[in-house]
Amino acid sequence: MINILITSLLLFTHIAYGDEAEEKTLPSPWDNEIEFGYQSESGNNSSQSLNSRLELNYTSGQVRNSGELKYASKEDEGIEKKNQIVLELQSDYKISSDYYLYANLHGMDSKYTAYYKDFTFSSGLGYQLSNTKTLVIELEAGPGYRYQEPNLDELDDDDLIFPDVVEEAIFRGNVHLQWKMFDSLELEADMTVVTGHSNTRLDTEFSLINNLTEHTALKFSQSREMLDRVPPGLEKVDRVSSITLLIHL
Repeated sequence: MINILITSLLLFTHIAYGDEAEEKTLPSPWDNEIEFGYQSESGNNSSQSLNSRLELNYTSGQVRNSGELKYASKEDEGIEKKNQIVLELQSDYKISSDYYLYANLHGMDSKYTAYYKDFTFSSGLGYQLSNTKTLVIELEAGPGYRYQEPNLDELDDDDLIFPDVVEEAIFRGNVHLQWKMFDSLELEADMTVVTGHSNTRLDTEFSLINNLTEHTALKFSQSREMLDRVPPGLEKVDRVSSITLLIHL
């Protein structure tokens, strides 16, 4: 009887500690990162400024939530020249092995650019063309809504702006790519098109990430913003180049 009790106790202990060990080895649902660095703009405006970015990702079961906050600022002889916040929130719900539903909110708030506020909301269907450890390709498409409030106080001849409040239906499409070329080198690319009655905007961003340690990396990015309709005499394309220190939290 004692032998049976001892054997049962050892078996229970093995199961309990085995389950605890398995729980400890489960990957965290969080995947977060922060960036600090420098960016240079060219096109209709030429400037240099400091920028930072915070990204939070949470994945559990069929649900994936992500949030990204970007901030850029510049001072010249103690006078503020740039103060811009860009926020993007997205929630995905997987409905099959390859397809998911998404809802996306993208917004910009600024004091010194053409628009005080520039928001788009979209929801639709996403498709994972590839979802492996080395290659992720995701496609998204769906209808939405755009709201833009022009910064008439700062309106000038070289401002990329039309003096109208925009409230309209839109269509949004997005392509996202992550390619881990080597253990220490990764390529990321995003292309987003938003089209409505007032304008069509195409944003592209390519980033090369060089991992220095397990938690730090150098990131080189090149982004382009192209508008289909601009005021006379202005360029349709603006570019931003940046170099940042990326920290995985």
